[in-house]
Amino acid sequence: MLAVFLNGMLNAQLPLSIPMRRIILTMLAAGLIPSADLAKPESTPRTQKPQLHGTEWVAITGKPLATTSGASMFLAGGNAVDAACAMLATTATMWDVLGWGGETQALIWHPEEKRVIGVNALGVAPTGATADFFRQQGLEYPPEYGPLAAVTPGTPGGLLTMLAEYGTLSLAQVLAPAIKLADEGYPLEWSAVWSIRRHAENLRSWPTTEKIFFPKDQIPQVGDVFIQKDLANTLKKLVEAEKKAQADGASRREAIYAAYERFYRGDIAKELVRGTRELGGLFTEDDLANSKLHLEEPINVTYDGLDVYKLTSWTQGPMMLQTLNILEHTDILELGYNSAGYIHTLYQAMSLAFADRDFYYGDPYFPPEEPMSGLLSKEYAASRAALISPFHNDNFIKPGDPYPFQGEKNPYEDLLNQWTNTPDPDGELMPPWQMAEIDIERFERTANLGTTAIQTADKSGWVVSVTPSGGWIPAAIAGNTGIGLSQRMQSFVTDRAQNPFNVIEPSKRPRVTLTPAIALKDGKPWLSFSIQGGDFQEQNLIQMLLNMHHHGMNVQQAAEAANFWSYQFRNSFDDHRALPGEILVRDDTPPWVKAELEDRGYKVKTRDRTSGPLMGIEIDHDRGTLRGGASNYGDDYGLAW
Repeated sequence: MLAVFLNGMLNAQLPLSIPMRRIILTMLAAGLIPSADLAKPESTPRTQKPQLHGTEWVAITGKPLATTSGASMFLAGGNAVDAACAMLATTATMWDVLGWGGETQALIWHPEEKRVIGVNALGVAPTGATADFFRQQGLEYPPEYGPLAAVTPGTPGGLLTMLAEYGTLSLAQVLAPAIKLADEGYPLEWSAVWSIRRHAENLRSWPTTEKIFFPKDQIPQVGDVFIQKDLANTLKKLVEAEKKAQADGASRREAIYAAYERFYRGDIAKELVRGTRELGGLFTEDDLANSKLHLEEPINVTYDGLDVYKLTSWTQGPMMLQTLNILEHTDILELGYNSAGYIHTLYQAMSLAFADRDFYYGDPYFPPEEPMSGLLSKEYAASRAALISPFHNDNFIKPGDPYPFQGEKNPYEDLLNQWTNTPDPDGELMPPWQMAEIDIERFERTANLGTTAIQTADKSGWVVSVTPSGGWIPAAIAGNTGIGLSQRMQSFVTDRAQNPFNVIEPSKRPRVTLTPAIALKDGKPWLSFSIQGGDFQEQNLIQMLLNMHHHGMNVQQAAEAANFWSYQFRNSFDDHRALPGEILVRDDTPPWVKAELEDRGYKVKTRDRTSGPLMGIEIDHDRGTLRGGASNYGDDYGLAW
């Protein structure tokens, strides 16, 4: 009973002094007080949005019109893959969160094969995209926007491959909503208008883009009908390729791949290249023809009875798996939900995983090979967990050495010894009190760059989790294709001392932040979840998982719950800086929790919402039902039946 009482006190029931909190934490950690069940959050908090319930299907994404397009696929007899592809196509047509020239990352649960499939539809750096090239342009990293920021388009290939391999409907059916939106137009939402207004100078600097976004030579207003004839024509060409192949006797699958060929090796590819190079970009026809989509084996770890699946080292997905492994060696659950100790321990675990991400993650199809078996070993996690200080943030956390945990010697030991997470011009690590020169507002904007996410599931057992991105406003439109180019090349580094696995080279993929997730329970899909938001994606997903698995929240409660955001990582965008010790918590965090975090060395910021635009689908196999959650942050919207 004493442990219950003390845990309750630590869980923000009383405004304890810092010394008293330390005494209690020390006694608990030393085993001087018997262990007890955790103090749990309120079991039935009200949510701003209702939890979705269905038996047939659920569709959730960041755009209401896109969700409607997914629902229409289900009503036409399609499965969750058909719906996800329609939602992807529709969202890519709406620009402010995603464009057709971007990239798509997905996990698919295959109900017949009983396995999770990874979809790698990330484009590659074009010919001429080298570290020396960008240095000659006076750039430390590839630019944030414009044709020189673009990898080859991945989303069209990802959509066409997913549909061909795992869908049931025709390409004509799946693209119909997107073609209608492009050809006849749709009313602009405030988010799109805000993006156009904010980036008007960039958009007007590219003639092909200016004519689309400023047809009347003025910034469009909310509710204006936005028409994209060039994009509609490009999408119609894909359908034409499918229909011609069908007329020639091709199977459904073969006909969809005929559309793939036209995009990457036919007349669409030629115009993409012409238009890109006209703007100063680097694409060649060979770049498009040789870029390969991969259907791959995802990686997973077991955490407290869950099998959690993520994409491999070309994303930041392994960071979540590393964090869960580290948490198995901590006492986080004994500290009380969202207490200062709970937040601190999770922050430290994530910082350790982020440091490894920043140094070791890169394209697994391009040498050198990432040490993933070492990074994901339970023994390595134990060695990292041992570094966590119970009372102070470590601003100087560095990557570890996973190579001995896979029986090898680290070939980058010299670089590892030199590595810092926030270098100043002289290569030294700046302490947090010298961070004033860093533009925090700019850091947060770039690190939290948001696109959208897609979640679908159906009664036949298909489950799809997608985090697409790229080609958002301001995107340079390539020629007469209507396709806005990706901005993903900015996630490369140019100095191997920062990350020897993620140095820009032609035909190589940048390490991206995009990271869908699926968790299995008892060998069956239990939770499919994802989020947009750059470097903040994984940390929000970790908290969502913990909130549902350990703290009794349903999927909607977890989507809206108060998370904290860490800034102790190297920004994957812009100037790739870090802000060690910076933490964002929700406004209603008790003042004594904030005070204790400050005592532990954190610089605490507050905001009214910190959940991020989370979304997820929980599968209840016992009841035969599907439950969906769409956050109260942004435009996330779901439908279920």
